[in-house]
Amino acid sequence: MQDSLTMNAISETNFNFPGQTAVYHGKVRDVYTIGDTLVVIATDRISAFDHILPKPIPHKGAVLNQIAAHFLNATKDIVPNWLLAVPHPNVSIGKRCEPVRIEMVIRGYLAGHAAREYKAGKRVLCGVALPEGLKENDRLPSPIITPSTKAVEGHDEDISREEILKRGIVSEDVYVQMEKYTYALFAKGQQMANERGLILVDTKYEFGIADGKVMLIDEIHTPDSSRYFYLEGYEERQQKGEAQQQLSKEFVRQWLIENGFQGKEGQQMPFMPDEFVNTITDRYIELYEKVTGKKFTRNSYTDVNAAIESSVVQFLASHQ
Repeated sequence: MQDSLTMNAISETNFNFPGQTAVYHGKVRDVYTIGDTLVVIATDRISAFDHILPKPIPHKGAVLNQIAAHFLNATKDIVPNWLLAVPHPNVSIGKRCEPVRIEMVIRGYLAGHAAREYKAGKRVLCGVALPEGLKENDRLPSPIITPSTKAVEGHDEDISREEILKRGIVSEDVYVQMEKYTYALFAKGQQMANERGLILVDTKYEFGIADGKVMLIDEIHTPDSSRYFYLEGYEERQQKGEAQQQLSKEFVRQWLIENGFQGKEGQQMPFMPDEFVNTITDRYIELYEKVTGKKFTRNSYTDVNAAIESSVVQFLASHQ
């Protein structure tokens, strides 16, 4: 039996807000368009290996939405962003921008994709030269930007600054502004992480254009878009060649692998016992509190969808 909170988790939304012109259901978030305004609802769906898992995770959406809001508000003096309001823990309302089809990936350490490429013998990543003699998870001499294309379909691809400009994906003026913002955001993110006993290893930013200005869009510095290491013990682990302690949803992927699922053809999604669902909830809440330094409040709505709808309708009515 699932407890009432698990029953109350948000597995899907089907709202019809006043003035709504479009809706997009992503893997995790549902985006409602109302004129020049976007209503983004962070559901409790969880994905891994490009598959949505069979059970929603109570409070996960609220965790991710509030981490993103925390960092968007903390960096709005550095970069203008799309966020207007967070009327409900699962809801962000913001300005609709024309997205730039480039993800600005920035790396302070040789980890993840960059480490795999380096191990395979590559010393130039997205047009950026890497020094010899690096080990996985070593700090880079200085942060590097390794952009990727934002594919409408299929997988994103690594791309260099030169290729972006050559293809005319964005103008040089816009790209230079995105670069400047990316370095500044990452510096602020690293500083905030260090204050919480963490290392912001790498992350990605997405930008859009509104009223002729470059704006930060989407989420930032969440565990879904960023990699964090624990600061304590980092140096010692590197010297010993040990794996770093990560703050991420990697443990979910690990559980799936142990249960014979990596999203490959013919593999069946394993059954998720309620105990594991509750473990994921607890880990996400722990993660929220570690990253933000704030206490997480679990919702106690008898009908979370009704609470979301009411909060959005009230916001729209007061901003007409």
